[in-house]
Formats: sequence, structure tokens, C-alpha cells
Amino acid sequence: MINKRKLQSLIYQLFCMFVGLAVISPIIYCVLVSFMQPSEILTKEVYLVNYIKVVTQTDIFRFMLNSFIVAFVSSVVRIITSSCAAYSFAFFEYPGKKFLFYLTIGTMIIPTDVLLVQNYFTVSGMNLINTYTGMMVIFFVSGMNIFVIRQYFLSYSLSLKEAAHIDGCGNLQFFLQILLPTTTPALVTVFISSFVGTWNTYLWPLIVTNVNEMRTAQVAITMLNTEASSDFGVVMAAATIILIPSVLVLALFQRKIVGGMMGGAVKG
Repeated sequence: MINKRKLQSLIYQLFCMFVGLAVISPIIYCVLVSFMQPSEILTKEVYLVNYIKVVTQTDIFRFMLNSFIVAFVSSVVRIITSSCAAYSFAFFEYPGKKFLFYLTIGTMIIPTDVLLVQNYFTVSGMNLINTYTGMMVIFFVSGMNIFVIRQYFLSYSLSLKEAAHIDGCGNLQFFLQILLPTTTPALVTVFISSFVGTWNTYLWPLIVTNVNEMRTAQVAITMLNTEASSDFGVVMAAATIILIPSVLVLALFQRKIVGGMMGGAVKG
């Protein structure tokens, strides 16, 4: 006879599997369609020519390289800015500290679309249109990432910093040699979440670029869809190829992301 607790666990697992399949069903459909001819969308025939067309007839790898540069550099810079700001909020006392922290947290509730026009005028005024810097600059700072790392820093006792100072360790040395090496889970969380988010960004790179050489992968999908609107298989093949890096990153670093988020929740 099945134990009541085991039965509840089984039902819960089946429910989670159903929800998971429902969530990834669009991705499964995308992959399946990418292997079909336009006239065989509803069939089960495998058609590899779609992938050959994407690789040979488009600059898909150039677009992916642009996305990688933007996502990677933005994520590295975001780690630097977020960790420095979090260090200040967690370990220093100065007038206006709480106000600045609440102001930083307040930026999290502002929709990014509201700032698109002003950001465009700012980037345009700096002559950064059609440049990597122009695409990356708005991703260099994140209130959410500052909050996550700050919460992680708060799990350390102030006595650790005081002991380091007694041993002759300055603020910068303590930050670089003691604090950051022990904060790897939070830093990995920030990097991966930033990388995936920036990789999948569509609207901002579309606005600040108007030459194909600087287009990112997500923008390339819409261009391909316009140029071959009836060939859904090619579009889906390109979407599948572009999806691979972010899926791999999430799959490989899922545990570190969860560990970083849990570590940041230790102390408020």
C-alpha cells in the first residue's frame, strides 16, 4: 500500500513535470519546426536544409559574436560596479547611505522601456550609435545585482573586516583578496543572470544599430523573418541556434545560481 506522503510526493512531481513540459513546449515546437520544410510543418519529416541555409546564407555567427561581446563585457562590468557599490553599502557608514541604498533599490521598479528614448538621446549625443559601447552602456549597472551582492556581503561579520585591518589589511586589499574570493556564488549568479538577460535583449540593440555588421542575434531573427517570411523552418532553425548558448549557460551553472540567491537571503 502506498504511503500517503509518498502519494503526495508523486502527485507533486507529476504536476511539476506537467508544468515544466507546458513551459518548454514552445521551445520544443521551435526545434521541431526547424527540421521541416515549409510544406511539411505538420509532418514529422526531418529536414536539415534549414540549418544549412542559416549557416550559408546568413551572417548568423557574426550576429552571435556581437551578442556574445555585448553580453560578456556587460556582465563583467556589472560585476565590478555591483560589487563595489555593495561593498560600500555593506561595510561603510556615511551620511545619506540609507537614502542612496533605497534610491538604488527604487530603480528596480522603473520599467526599462520608459527610459528608452532618453537613453537613446544620451547615447546618440555621445556618438555611440552603431558601437559596442552604445549597446552595452545601459547594462553596466543593475540595482538588483547590487542588492543581491550586498545581501551576500551582510552575511559576513564586521569583526572579520576589523580583524583584517588590525593585521594591516586596507579596504581595497580586504575587498580584493578576502571578500571577493569568498563571494564566488553571488558573483557567478550576477554574471550568469546578466549574461542571459543581455544575450536575449532585443529592443535596445535594435534602436542603437542601423548596420547589419553590428546587429545582435535577437535582432537578426526579426530581419530573417522579414526577408523570408514564408520560410518558417529557416527562422526556427536560426532561433534554435541562437537559443543554444543561453540554455547551456543555465544548465551548467544552475546550481551556482541557486546557491548565490540562497546565500544572499541569509541576512537582510
